[in-house]
Amino acid sequence: MTWAPHVTVATIIEQDNRYLMVYEEADGKKVYNQPAGHLDPNETLKEAAIRETLEETGWSIELTGVVGVNLYTAPSNGITYFRTTFIAKALSHDTQRPLDTGIIEAVWLTYEELVARKDQLRSPMTLQIIEEYRAGRRFPLEVVG
Repeated sequence: MTWAPHVTVATIIEQDNRYLMVYEEADGKKVYNQPAGHLDPNETLKEAAIRETLEETGWSIELTGVVGVNLYTAPSNGITYFRTTFIAKALSHDTQRPLDTGIIEAVWLTYEELVARKDQLRSPMTLQIIEEYRAGRRFPLEVVG
């Protein structure tokens, strides 16, 4: 069997000390996550982050930086995810746009609210990457081609 990680993107959008999150159903559970998803064929990582955020939240965004690249192997299925997490600012919200299948709603949560929901996060990476962002871990957008 050939090992191949799944290439994914996620986006951290902070506004008024709240983070844009999705409340979604994944693997039969309702969980919170950053707007995130898989890279589509012929798509750049930046394009994927913008598209996934719009599809999952209805928000148009502008990418401003990168928090980092992380590997995570999900214990539930053994799949390894190679995830690039971007930083973005919210531009406009289309409240009439249907959200992706599985997305219950897009919500703005404070850091404290996320910590209180730690057991409801999609993976440990969800909080870890926000903590790295809060600690000042930021790279220029240009590090991603």
